[in-house]
Amino acid sequence: MKPTVVLVGRPNVGKSTLFNRLTRSRDAIVADMPGLTRDRHYGHGRVGDKPYLVVDTGGFEPVVKEGILHEMAKQTLQAVDEADVVVFIVDGRTGLTAQDKVIADKLRRSGRSVHLVVNKAEGMNRGSVTAEFHELGLGEPVAISASHGEGVRELMELVLADLPDVTEEEGKKPTHPKFAIVGRPNVGKSTLVNSILGEERVIAFDLPGTTRDSIYIDFERSGKQYTIIDTAGIRRRGKVKEAIEKFSVIKTLQSAEDANVVVLVLDAQQEISDQDAGIAGFILESGRALVVAVNKWDGLDDYRRDRIKHDLDRKLKFLGFAKFHFISALHGKGVGALLQSIDEAYSAAMANLSTPKLTRVLLAAVQKQAPPRKGPVRPKMRYAHQGGMNPPIVVVHGSGLDEIPESYVRYLEHTFVEVFKLQGTPLRVQFKQSHNPFADKG
Repeated sequence: MKPTVVLVGRPNVGKSTLFNRLTRSRDAIVADMPGLTRDRHYGHGRVGDKPYLVVDTGGFEPVVKEGILHEMAKQTLQAVDEADVVVFIVDGRTGLTAQDKVIADKLRRSGRSVHLVVNKAEGMNRGSVTAEFHELGLGEPVAISASHGEGVRELMELVLADLPDVTEEEGKKPTHPKFAIVGRPNVGKSTLVNSILGEERVIAFDLPGTTRDSIYIDFERSGKQYTIIDTAGIRRRGKVKEAIEKFSVIKTLQSAEDANVVVLVLDAQQEISDQDAGIAGFILESGRALVVAVNKWDGLDDYRRDRIKHDLDRKLKFLGFAKFHFISALHGKGVGALLQSIDEAYSAAMANLSTPKLTRVLLAAVQKQAPPRKGPVRPKMRYAHQGGMNPPIVVVHGSGLDEIPESYVRYLEHTFVEVFKLQGTPLRVQFKQSHNPFADKG
C-alpha cells in the first residue's frame, strides 16, 4: 500500500501550502490566518515513480486543554499515529518557538520517523535559517519554500528514501475482483459483508466503530472467485475519541486504493452528508471502479425514498458513471444485483481497448466536436492507445495538446466510456505531444 506522510506543525507555518504543492491541488484552504485547517485533508502525491498519501493536519497546539484547538491537537496526534513518516514544519521567518519544542518532544515520543523542515526559507541563507532548529534534536533540518517550490522535491525524495517501494500495477490484470466495502460508521457495511458471504463472518451490531481494521476475505460465488475487504468506518473527524479507533481512516482509504472495485455504502435512513460526498470524491480521485449501495431502503415510505433520490442526484452528481442499488443488507434484498454490478465494474476497469478502435472513436469525436483553438493553433489529435487499467487510461497523441480545456477532456472521457460501454469505472484521458510514425505511410 502507499506510504502515508503526515504534515505537522503549529498554526500558520505553511502546512496547507506544502500540502497543495505535494498534491498539485488547491484542496486545502490557504490564507494568512492561523487555525484554518481544522480537519485533516487527504491527498495523493508522487515523486518520480513513488506514489504516497499525504495528510494535512490542523495547527498543532498541544498545550491547549479545551475547545476547538484541543480537538485539533487530538486530531493531529491521531494522524501521527497513522503515519509512516512525519514531516514537522517550522517557520524560518519566525524562528524557534517554545511551542515548536513541545511539539518536537511529542513527536520524539511517538516512535515515528520524523523529518524536520524549515519553511519560508526563500531568499535566506540555508545554513543560517536552519541553525537554531538543531536544538530540537530531530536530525538535520531541511530548508524549503513551500510557496515557491524550492527544495520540495529534494525533501520528498529524502522522506521516501527509507520507505518500501510501491509499484502501481498498470496493465497487469489481477485474477479476480477484489472489492472494498466503505462508508461512514453504522451504515451497515459488516451486515452487507455477511449478506454477501451468506454467513456471520464479521461482527455486525448497532454500534458505530465496531470494525477496527480492514479484513480481507476470499470467497466463491457461482464458480467465480472474489476477495471482499470489510473496512473500518470513516467517522466524522473530531468525533474519534477512543484510541483503539485511531487507525481507521487511513486504513480505510488504503483499502479502497488496494481494491479493484469500491462499494460505497450509504444509509437511506440518514441524510446524504458532505462526508459521504467526501468519501466518494476520494474514491473517484483514486480512479477506482465504483458501485453505490443505498442501504436500509426497506421500510421507507415513498416520500422519504423520493427525497433520498433527489439528495443523491444533487450531492453525488459527479458519480454518474456508477450504478446505484437500493438494498436491505439485513434482509438480503438487492444484494445479488449488487454483486452483478461489481462484476461489470471490474470488467470495465480491466477492459482491453484496442488501438485501432480507440483511434477511430477519437477521430469521430474530433470530427463531431473539434477542440477549441488556443491562439492561432488548433490542437491536432492523430491517434490513441491504452496506457493502463484500473482505471482505464487513454493516451491521445498529437500536436498542440498543451492547452486542451478540462471541458473537452470530459467530452472525450464521456465518449470513450459510452462507446466502449464502460459502466462503473472512471476513465482518464492523457495527452502526449508526438509525431505519428504512420503519418507518412499512406
